[in-house]
Amino acid sequence: MSEAVPQSADYVVVGAGSAGCAVAARLSEDPAVRVVLLEAGARDRSPWLHVPIGYAKTMYHPTLSWNLMTEPEPELEGRRIAWPRGRTLGGSSAINGLLYVRGQKEDYDHWRQLGCTGWSFEDVLPYFRRSEDQERGASALHGTGGPLAVSDLRDRNPLALAFIEAAAELGFPRNPDFNGEQQEGAGFYQVTARGGWRCSSATAYLKPARQRPNLTVVTDAHAAGLLMEGRRAAGVRLTRGGAPVTIRAEREVILSAGAIASPHLLLLSGIGPAEHLQAVGVPVVHDLPAVGRNLQDHFQARLAIRVKGPGSLNTRVASLWGKALMGAEFALRRSGPLTVSAGTAGLFARVLPGSASPDVQYHFLPFSTAKTMLELHDFPGMTISACQLRPESRGSVTLAGPDPMQKALIHANYLSAETDRRCMVEGIKLARRLAATRAFAPFVEEEVVPGAAAADDAAILDFIRRTGTTIYHPSGTCRMGGDPASVVDPELRVRGIEGLRVADAAVMPTVVSGNTNAPSIMIGEKCADLVKAAARQRLAA
Repeated sequence: MSEAVPQSADYVVVGAGSAGCAVAARLSEDPAVRVVLLEAGARDRSPWLHVPIGYAKTMYHPTLSWNLMTEPEPELEGRRIAWPRGRTLGGSSAINGLLYVRGQKEDYDHWRQLGCTGWSFEDVLPYFRRSEDQERGASALHGTGGPLAVSDLRDRNPLALAFIEAAAELGFPRNPDFNGEQQEGAGFYQVTARGGWRCSSATAYLKPARQRPNLTVVTDAHAAGLLMEGRRAAGVRLTRGGAPVTIRAEREVILSAGAIASPHLLLLSGIGPAEHLQAVGVPVVHDLPAVGRNLQDHFQARLAIRVKGPGSLNTRVASLWGKALMGAEFALRRSGPLTVSAGTAGLFARVLPGSASPDVQYHFLPFSTAKTMLELHDFPGMTISACQLRPESRGSVTLAGPDPMQKALIHANYLSAETDRRCMVEGIKLARRLAATRAFAPFVEEEVVPGAAAADDAAILDFIRRTGTTIYHPSGTCRMGGDPASVVDPELRVRGIEGLRVADAAVMPTVVSGNTNAPSIMIGEKCADLVKAAARQRLAA
């Protein structure tokens, strides 16, 4: 893979994240086309990008993460929420918690009902299967031989087993596959890992493609905007080594820079709400009011519980001997705590009376943290995180000004909808019921966070406002739809602009009911097919 910036290519893909790596790798399967993949970050050389637990060190890393922040959140006591996003080959798939969750069948069928023709679950399932190398083997819902390794957890912690038993005690079904016939129930998560090592989109898609002479991957390339010729995206303007560079796209530009950077680049290029662009001094190329709107994210609040017995990783991490044993276990068997994902066991449950499918996702962790992943509590602890799956709150991404090096302004507007507040409160109450089961009785000493002071709904909501945070799934800011007000059409083409598509979580009309990495890769896979189909149509014409 060359690091030089070519003057032109047939396809220029911006962003080597979950979707972008899939788009670039699939397009470059045709040796007759030239593909350039631009990534603002560096190569994925840090060993912490490949060890599963490495997310604890990379999520807030000064160079491997963009370290974005929301603006002060009105419903969260004015707090600004940290939004880590990956800034390296693999993007956020290189620093995420590794969970392989597609969401619910109903999510995609709902997209189709919103006018996204070709995006029902039946339509997208082939792309999930094509991307997947499922450790358990192929089935009607799973694939083998694909780039993305999906495997079972290599560490079955006794506290995680107790969590699954606790859910069963409360009447929830055991679920061995959250991507199977139904999502509801409790079980162990599967992860994007192979042989104990993280499988990011860069590992999955770029490594097998790196010898192709028609694929050029350019790192340390900060996209500054689109090269516009009238209403056509003719290329990309970027900064590299402090110098401005331009690369032309003979056929198409595909933005896969993520739910923050993709709308940011559109806005910088004069594509977005005319009133906002004029207010910040960006010349209007195309008035597209929905760009940067419809921002959604999953919000979480966490119980921290003091436990007894040997299950908590807090105790092991606090000991030099414990750390040495963890390192040895990973080095010798690729197992143990260093393979722990950001959720070992999980539960998908309904907590609101009107919900026909799970509306809360639980991530169980056999450790507990004070602030960031690097700061474990000084007592043996475990975490039960409650995350609302289908928020009604909507936020926005806007420009601070015309300088492409300025970060976008992010207004998440968490908890601005009453349904979201009720769902989170009920989610915490169910988490407490789980911790109070007979299954957990041998392990639980006391709830430390929020503790006994949060005794009623009002106090629980106050706790959520004070401590709740993102679970890292921003989406929706370049909404796909069949209506003229959407940003992209069902073929991911930006409305009113030629030669430009968006392919990442930004196009989701509604956020999926689960983690967003696998769906983003699916979007990349499908985008590549859409681009190839358009090329065939041009040749036929």
